Amino acid sequence: MLRRLSLAVAIAAISHGAWAEPAQTSNRADLLTIYQDALANNADLAAAQAEYQAQREVVPQARAGLLPQVNAGANVSDTRSEVDSSLGTQSGSRSGIAYQASLSQPIFRADRWFQLQAAQASSEQAALQFSATSQGLILQSAEAYFGVLRAQDNLATTKAEEAAFKRQLDQANERFDVGLSDKTDVLEAQAGYDNARANRLIAERNVADAFQSLTTLTDRLYEGLEGVKHSLPVVEPVPNDAQAWVDTAAQQNLNLQASNFAVQAAEETLRQRKAGHAPTLDAVAQYQKGDNDLLGFRNSAGQPLRYGPDAEQQSIGLQLNIPLYSGGLTSSQVRESYQRLNQAEQSRESLRRQVVQNTRNFHRAVNTDVEQVKARRQTIISTQSALEATQIGYQVGTRNIVDVLDAQRQLFSAVRNYNNARYDYLLNNLRLKQAAGTLSPADLEALDSFLNPLYDPDKDFLPEDLAKAAEATLQGNPQF
Repeated sequence: MLRRLSLAVAIAAISHGAWAEPAQTSNRADLLTIYQDALANNADLAAAQAEYQAQREVVPQARAGLLPQVNAGANVSDTRSEVDSSLGTQSGSRSGIAYQASLSQPIFRADRWFQLQAAQASSEQAALQFSATSQGLILQSAEAYFGVLRAQDNLATTKAEEAAFKRQLDQANERFDVGLSDKTDVLEAQAGYDNARANRLIAERNVADAFQSLTTLTDRLYEGLEGVKHSLPVVEPVPNDAQAWVDTAAQQNLNLQASNFAVQAAEETLRQRKAGHAPTLDAVAQYQKGDNDLLGFRNSAGQPLRYGPDAEQQSIGLQLNIPLYSGGLTSSQVRESYQRLNQAEQSRESLRRQVVQNTRNFHRAVNTDVEQVKARRQTIISTQSALEATQIGYQVGTRNIVDVLDAQRQLFSAVRNYNNARYDYLLNNLRLKQAAGTLSPADLEALDSFLNPLYDPDKDFLPEDLAKAAEATLQGNPQF
């Protein structure tokens, strides 16, 4: 009797029957290491940090408009004069130097005060946006990490599928040689094997692409990654109440908080523009010393000397300015600021709706993923049993080769769907926390405890109990 094809045969073919042998230790990175490397080397995060540091400077720049302004200077000149008189043309030259210092202290500057308030709001907005970028890096690290593991597990499944189809092709050739089947069965098996081989090549490329994405994120090369244990708890979100998550997101979502400060900054900018119609009052003090001509104390020709060669002047006073007309500039700026405020408010509302949508969607996704993982795991068992029944039917002549190939495809599709459901569950959990604003590096640390440093995708892409059952099936003692 021909040996039955099963998932166990395929797995054994790619892992050389080494179910009980421990994997060799290797230099593999865990999830937290990937995040720390990204934190140290990610170019986008560095750019966001530079943007934040630059945006912080708007506060001292705006505050400077309310602080004293002190200026000092000097003036050096050489004057040559020619005077026509009854005695003829008389000429002379005079050199002089003058020093001056001035102090100006704003007393009432409403526009500058509101400008400072707007700057402080913008600085807070920039801080929250940088925090959101940093939080996003946590999710990016997880997506890149699990993207590699997903690709590796899919490759392992594809390799197992290729091995199974190769075994089917060999058996089809054996049956054809002894006259138990026709050439059509061989051709069908060959087509299935060729398709499986093509899928394996694509899966290998996907693994390379996934590692490249990881390198782009961290600027590091990795020999391998630690895999996720199948013992990872797949549980519903806590609390399992979508509205509770939405309420948390409304309070803690970083982008939403940043949008609140954007509206506040727009409100203060509007007040600043309106204050352009208000009068301004400054205290002004000035001190000058130097050549009398340079300071405006010039002696008249032909008159008795009123001033000596040097002069000194001190002044202090108040300077009031009342804007009357600026060509419509201030009114135009006020209208512009109204629209900027409206834009900020509408953007905040749009973001609020998006945050609510994302939070509810991810909450549903996590709950669906919990059921998906359970269902996909059971599907592996069901399709494995269906494949064995189809193989028996093929041997006794009630099923044809196409039925066997379809059953095999369904089995390996079930395995792929199971692993994809696991990684979807992990990532949707993190996305839900990010939407709620609670995502932190501690979440990666918690996941690290469920990583297996000896994970071998070619053997560990199935849960341990299913793998043992597959091995027993290979040995003729099925446990499914």
